[in-house]
Amino acid sequence: MGHTNRCNTWCFRLLGVMVAAMAGVSAPHAQSSGQAGNDAVYMYKGVDRDQQLADKAREEGKLVWYTSLAPNESRPMADAFEKEYGVKVELWRSTSDKVVQRTVAEGRAGRHAVDVVETNGPEVEMLAREKLLSEFYSPYLADLPEGAVSRDRLWVADRLQFFVVAYNTKLFKAQDIPKRYEGFLDPKWKGQIAVEATDTEWMAAVVKEMGEEKGMAFFDKLAAMKPDVRKGHVLLAEMVGAGEVPVALSAYNSNVESLKRRGAPVDLAPVQPVVGRPQGLAVARHAPHPHAALLFADFILSPKGQGLFNKMGRVPVSTKVKSNLNDFPYIMVDVATMLDESEKWEALWDKRFLEK
Repeated sequence: MGHTNRCNTWCFRLLGVMVAAMAGVSAPHAQSSGQAGNDAVYMYKGVDRDQQLADKAREEGKLVWYTSLAPNESRPMADAFEKEYGVKVELWRSTSDKVVQRTVAEGRAGRHAVDVVETNGPEVEMLAREKLLSEFYSPYLADLPEGAVSRDRLWVADRLQFFVVAYNTKLFKAQDIPKRYEGFLDPKWKGQIAVEATDTEWMAAVVKEMGEEKGMAFFDKLAAMKPDVRKGHVLLAEMVGAGEVPVALSAYNSNVESLKRRGAPVDLAPVQPVVGRPQGLAVARHAPHPHAALLFADFILSPKGQGLFNKMGRVPVSTKVKSNLNDFPYIMVDVATMLDESEKWEALWDKRFLEK
């Protein structure tokens, strides 16, 4: 399979969602006169900030949240916020590409309905490049690790998805798993390992961490071992649990945790370098309920909101929330760089793992 036919690459997703969003959309209306006022709300740092924000959010009465977070997780997050502040959350949930399509289409048509967006980091970066987001201040930004705030400061990471090694616990013990990825180059692992078919961002981050020469040499040797290549992270984790794939090198931690909680014989190992992909949180540039939007962003980034993510098995990004889900060193995917360099890494990946 060549990279030109892949429908889930970052550049293709960017083009696809923008084309879909623009289809049938009329010429943009005049820009909202409330933008300057929203910026003043978003960046206010006065001593009365928190009280003023809560009071005015209650006056606005509601906020509109677009997210790809699963309903059994997004709804409890919204309910907890409503209980805390008495501000209603109108929740619209769909896949990450649909979140982008809807947000872009509404923005280009001048229909400013959304207040807060929360979805995959690359998709939030797309919205930033469409000039649909605004920088915001929150006291909880100080609790975020390096790299959690985008370079243009238009969105922040609120949770992480880790690439980890998943292994079947009936076939291997924790001490059998190497501490670093280079350990899987030992010939004894041939026929035991698998990778997911689209993990170019994992490859790019590992190479950047190891250094270009050492990193590409690692992936050349890994490719020579002919690992099993499977499409879909959920499927990959399930196959590890079933024993069909003994070890997966690029599994999503959330998939492994979910199977583990349901009693499957699977566990994860944070093999170094662990790569974290940010899930992004942003406030809309023309949000109709800016105070409620910012208050909700505060809530998600606060120890209370981050603690809810932790209870759900999602990886909290805040350094104030202790969790076994992030209690190890990790590096973060640079989303903007990955979008810019996507064709390069797709070609390098496909040559090694997909082209026959």
